[in-house]
Amino acid sequence: MTDWTDVEAMDLSDAETFDALLDRAETREKGHFFEFFAEGDELVHDPGLRLSQHGSEQWMGQTLNHDPAYWRADAARERDYEDVPVHPDYLLACVMGITVEDLSEKGGYFLGRDDVRFHRPATAGTSLAVTSTVVDTRTSSSRPKYGIVTWETEGRDRETGETLVTYERTNMIPRREPAATDGGAVGEQDEGGPTLPDTLLTPDGEYFEDFRRALDTAHEEHAAVAYRHERGRTMDDQLVAGLPLATLNTARQHHNRDEMADSPSGDIVAYGDVTRSVALAHARSDEATYRERRFADERFHDFVTLGDTVYGFTRVLDADPDAGPDRAGAVTFEHVAFNQDQTPVYSGRRTALIQRDTQ
Repeated sequence: MTDWTDVEAMDLSDAETFDALLDRAETREKGHFFEFFAEGDELVHDPGLRLSQHGSEQWMGQTLNHDPAYWRADAARERDYEDVPVHPDYLLACVMGITVEDLSEKGGYFLGRDDVRFHRPATAGTSLAVTSTVVDTRTSSSRPKYGIVTWETEGRDRETGETLVTYERTNMIPRREPAATDGGAVGEQDEGGPTLPDTLLTPDGEYFEDFRRALDTAHEEHAAVAYRHERGRTMDDQLVAGLPLATLNTARQHHNRDEMADSPSGDIVAYGDVTRSVALAHARSDEATYRERRFADERFHDFVTLGDTVYGFTRVLDADPDAGPDRAGAVTFEHVAFNQDQTPVYSGRRTALIQRDTQ
């Protein structure tokens, strides 16, 4: 009888032997199928991640987020931070990255995120504790091989227990067994074309007053305040594969080119938070941001792959002078990321505190 624990029993360096062995071996799978999730379940995400200044600066540098308050102590103090905080995009990506192994590593489409709120700034050295609660599960009428799951996620400071960021996220998740559906309803097509304003206005500057004046003028002229941002960022290996791995995001679609070769994208795709952060960086470069407040109705519309270039477009929705501290007002934007073919790949609403012009 062969002792299969004997290293000499099989030559695993022999291609024929190893190929035959792989054909018979069972794969220990990662991630969970749709059927695993039940409404009300709470999942504690075990991988701990400690936020670092290097990680934050690497994220900012690669995504073109150059706000000095997240780099320099003097700039942070001018914005009323006690210490230099990590960038909120980096914080959000780390919190979500930790959840991927438990929630969405099995694959499926990232449908969107809602009610993103930053409760307090986080600094380098903060260890994260992350939990998610299943708030909804439902069948996909158009894709019977998938179900749709929504989770509410909270990222906390592990030492103090203080909440740092919360959000609601929705994904398609593969099912073990396809569901019986009616194929989904088909909506009527609008053959009249889009309705657009006659005039698009651009703010004259980067301060709160510039956005408020632009909105007032737009109201008088029945126009919209909407504009493109000049910068673009082409997706490379560091953005597509490197940044997600640095946040513990294990989703195969970001780093396994072999598995993604036969997928609809044909290649590895960018982490949604990277695409989003690049587009927001373009927008932030044209405004005097004071603090981030919240995001809503975030949607990811198409794949972003290696070699794609991400641009940004912004529409200004509101400017509230009473919703912030004396030195800032709250501006609500609608942001769109689009690629070199002018195809939208991300959209979302954002409310940020924008500095007032003190000159």
